[in-house]
Amino acid sequence: MHPATEADRPLADSLHQDCSESNLLLRWGRTRITHRDFTRLLDHCDVWIGLDAEGRPLAMVSAGLVSHEAGVVDLGLQVADAHQRRGIGTLLARHAADHARRSGAHTLTAYLHAANTPMLRLLARLGPAVHTRDGSHLDVRIPLGDIPAGHAPS
Repeated sequence: MHPATEADRPLADSLHQDCSESNLLLRWGRTRITHRDFTRLLDHCDVWIGLDAEGRPLAMVSAGLVSHEAGVVDLGLQVADAHQRRGIGTLLARHAADHARRSGAHTLTAYLHAANTPMLRLLARLGPAVHTRDGSHLDVRIPLGDIPAGHAPS
């Protein structure tokens, strides 16, 4: 796992090139991720990029106080299409939850399109969640105390 910085923009670009338009739409709400999007993510969140043995990006996870609610950390996750359904996303989400817990947060939240069933399945694996509908989106909240500690590689 690699903590991301502005210098990792090429890794983030490479990851997003390995994602289908539908995958990007579910995660970002659009099909093109700009330099500004990545910079804003780094400004508001801790970001990690999961790399394979050759240093190619497989996934990216973020945890930050985007909602500006004390003790609530927002989770963002993108896994390249070819690497989905292998547990990578769950591992990275648990890493982000561990980080949030150590930072003093009490709740992990994800705001996602209600049709994003892969992410909903992942969140259900993390722990019992409360879902609040907001039009076509859901605000999903999981108490960090209910999420088992992850063991993400360094």
